[in-house]
Amino acid sequence: MPAVALRCVYTDLDGTLLGRWGSLFRDAEGEFSMLQARALEACHRADVEVVIKSGRREGSVLEDAKLIGSRSYIAEVGCLVVIDGERTELVGDAEVDAGKTLAETMVERGIPDELFEHFAGRLEWHSPWHRQRELSLLFRGKVDVQEANGLLAERGHRGLKLIDNGAIFAPMDGIEGPAHAYHLLPETASKARAVTYHQQVRGYAPEECIAIGDSVEDLAVAEVVGRFFVPANGPERDPALREAIGGRPNVTVTEGYMGDGVYEAIVSTLAGAR
Repeated sequence: MPAVALRCVYTDLDGTLLGRWGSLFRDAEGEFSMLQARALEACHRADVEVVIKSGRREGSVLEDAKLIGSRSYIAEVGCLVVIDGERTELVGDAEVDAGKTLAETMVERGIPDELFEHFAGRLEWHSPWHRQRELSLLFRGKVDVQEANGLLAERGHRGLKLIDNGAIFAPMDGIEGPAHAYHLLPETASKARAVTYHQQVRGYAPEECIAIGDSVEDLAVAEVVGRFFVPANGPERDPALREAIGGRPNVTVTEGYMGDGVYEAIVSTLAGAR
């Protein structure tokens, strides 16, 4: 089969493009690194678009997109896609109270409190990063997502879901091992759906795109791109991700961690397309 030219890279931020302390210029150990910048330069030289896909709120993703010179980004776990300044919310028919954002609506209806009560000591706000969100809510802890979604359905909160967005480095008292980031969002929203929307707008075929990420939620994007790469730190920290990778022929775990893995993914793909 002939190699297909690469046209777009979809990359997660934390634990992927960004190194320790959320820095573009640090590796997984905190040492200064230019590999991320070189990967971005390689994309620029090859006329390959780079799109951030993150669970972060829009303000944070926007600043990182500006930093790397990207005109498109995906924020709040796929709830929002911005392309050349045009914002599109992919939240389906989620109900929003008058004068409120979707995030404010969920808080005022007491949904987070119900989850905190049910998972007492195992779930809390992912402070301070949970603030200023519009379309989803952000928690940290260690809970059973299936159990949480069963609770939401039982309490009548239809059209919403809790997802696991991977292991984090922020500690949480009472939790053994790394805590995870969890997002409460409309059940129709996902990074994979947002990637597909961006592809359709840009006219990219799935096989012309690759994606990189370190969580189970990121891994779902493998279904809508030609190849998916997982930095080595992802499965090392998250057994669920290790298990989910199995049997996916287009998924590769890189030798490098975080930004080193991103560089490895991009450069190897570009080399194979020549």
